[in-house]
Parts: sequence; C-alpha cells; structure tokens
Amino acid sequence: MIGRKRNPGRGAARKVALKDEHEIARMRRAGQIVALVLERLAGAARPGTTTGELDRLAEGAIRSFGGTPTFRGLYGYPANICASVNDEVVHGIPGERVLREGDVISFDVGATVDGMIADAAATVAVGEVSKDARRLMRVTRESLAQGVEQARPGNRVADISAAIQRHAEAHGYSVVRKLVGHGVGRAMHEAPHVPNFVDGGAKDSPELVAGMTLAIEPMVNQGSWQVVQDDDGWTYRTRDGSLSAHFEHTIAITEDGCEVLTLRAAGRAAGDRPAARAQAGG
Repeated sequence: MIGRKRNPGRGAARKVALKDEHEIARMRRAGQIVALVLERLAGAARPGTTTGELDRLAEGAIRSFGGTPTFRGLYGYPANICASVNDEVVHGIPGERVLREGDVISFDVGATVDGMIADAAATVAVGEVSKDARRLMRVTRESLAQGVEQARPGNRVADISAAIQRHAEAHGYSVVRKLVGHGVGRAMHEAPHVPNFVDGGAKDSPELVAGMTLAIEPMVNQGSWQVVQDDDGWTYRTRDGSLSAHFEHTIAITEDGCEVLTLRAAGRAAGDRPAARAQAGG
C-alpha cells in the first residue's frame, strides 16, 4: 500500500475490476518477487543500517527478479519502498535514518510484472526487541491471517474487516481507521476499500466473488488508533507516540476460497528466481 488518505466510505461503491487467470498469473509472479524482497529486507534490517541502504537493496532485488518497483513515482512518492520505524505507521520515506537495536521497522513493497501489481508489507525486529514489541507484531500478523480466512466467495469485505478488528482489539490494541486496504492489480489502488474495522455501513459492504484481487493490510497500534501526518506529506505516525505494526498480503478470490499471491512459495532458496505459483493460505 502506498497512497494518500483514503476514506473507507463511499469509495467502496466503485466498480470492482475482476481479473482473469492470465492477469492473476502475472500478479502471482509479482507477488513472489515481493515475498522474496521482504525476506531479504528482513535479513538486512540490522543495527547500523540506514533505511536508504535498504531501499537500494530492494530496488536491485526487484529489478533482478524481472519486476519494476511500483512505488517509485506513484503519486510523486520519491522511493522504491516504504520503511516506517517504531511509531511510524506507513509511508515512511527511506533515507539517512540509521536503525538501532530494539527498533521495529515496517517494510511495504510493491512490484509490477507485465502491467500487473502485487503489494505486501511486514514488520520486523531490528536486533533484540522488547516483549511488548514482539507481542504487537505477532497479534498484527495473526489479525492479517484472521482477515484472509474470511476472504472467500459469498462473504463480504466487512467479514474481513470484522475479523481483523475483533482479533486486534481482543488483545488490547487498536486498528488505524484513516488508512485502509484496497483492491489491487491493474492499478495500485482499485475498488473496493478494505477497512480494518466495521462501521455502520457493513450491510452495504461489497460481496466477495471469484476474480477479485485485494490487498488486506491491518495497521495496528499499541495505543490509540489515531494518526498524524508528518510535514513530508507522506509519513503517518501514531498520534500518541505508541508503537505500530503493519502486515499485508495481496490475495485473489477463487471459486472455493482465496489464494495468497504474496505468500512465499515453499522449497525455494532466497536467491532463487520467483516461484511460478504461491501457496494458498493465510
């Protein structure tokens, strides 16, 4: 995900672009690139490394695997990935910031292959982190899995949203409301919006049908759900300075469930070419 503030209300009524099997195959290839890059970034996020160095690593990896970094230039964004540290929720711009022991960093990566896009995010520890930080990351990752579990034909987007919100709030956390998930594929941001919470419009939530492709992405805060935007016009951080975590997958709704296009395919070494097909699951 990368984009300006998105309102999860009326925008959900826009026409949803269903994808055919050829388009999903290209998204699958893009998804494996994203998964591989996230894996490399997690291994490289060590104390003393700058976020700018990680951005350059990601660009080189995306291009070496045959993709194009989707984020660079999108809406004027100046980097290849988003790198958001500690209380930064999303859209952190890589640069000279040096990572320190105990930081947590959220990487958001998009790759384009033959005109089709996949998008995913993960929050990782820099060295040894606190027990509270580990718990936040675990619960956010679980919240994503809970949302993916609801991504099947006959359910609605609100079923995904409710599952994420229920799990995060049951553990004492809050989900960000100003920024939401989205459709993805031919463009970075497509209909429908995929909020991480449910409001009064749940009954009008779009029904999930085969061919829909969605970026599901809980952003979970230790404290309040409220966020503020930095003067750079991009970085969002928690209003109260609490830690935040962000996990995301691109998924395709199938006839009998969903396929997670950005899930790392089994049995591949980190230096391998992207696998042809991702495993299903959350």
